[in-house]
Amino acid sequence: MEFLLDTINLETIRLYNDCLEIDGVTSNPSIVKKEGRVDFYQHMKAIRQVIGFDKTLHVQVIGKTYEEMMTDAKALIREIDSDIYIKVPTTLDGLKVMKELKKMEIGVTATAIYSTFQGIMAINVGVDYIAPYYNRMENLGVQSSEVLLELSEVIKTSQSSTKILAASFKNVLQVNSAIYSGAHAVTIGTDVLDNGLNLASVDQAVEDFRDDWFSLYDKYSIE
Repeated sequence: MEFLLDTINLETIRLYNDCLEIDGVTSNPSIVKKEGRVDFYQHMKAIRQVIGFDKTLHVQVIGKTYEEMMTDAKALIREIDSDIYIKVPTTLDGLKVMKELKKMEIGVTATAIYSTFQGIMAINVGVDYIAPYYNRMENLGVQSSEVLLELSEVIKTSQSSTKILAASFKNVLQVNSAIYSGAHAVTIGTDVLDNGLNLASVDQAVEDFRDDWFSLYDKYSIE
């Protein structure tokens, strides 16, 4: 199971990289917008310095046509590094881009997946990751867990090396469900991580334990 951070905030990435065994960082233009007008390429390089080359960095193209997306992809590789995973939307032109990038031996993440069929088509062209949008599918009335189960079965029966990188979560229940449904990896926003780890009931339990300890002993540490 791989855990990735869905953010480009350097302070947050450093924090979670220190505290958790994260496997990489994902980004898209909407996530970049949250940071304001950063020096994009320098910022991506700074993320690489934090996480190193043993973890994956996924960066998205912004073009719509095959030509635009290929231009974007080549610029990302040239300006950041050749080890990044290019995120490409799973459209017909996008699939053509994915196929071409795989011929160039570039890492590819098929993104904006809302259906089993899209995922199958991306698996067919040999991408490294497929990124189904869990919460967005649910908002459209799609059974996200069923899509993940179906894609997991396709990968298994076809003996594909493609991994399911589930994305777009609004709560930890969705993350848990994606993992139970066969996701090989999840990319999680820090709002979901914070909500899942900073629980009032946990804080209260810690305080209760401390109060009980100090009611018996006056030393802070256990020696």
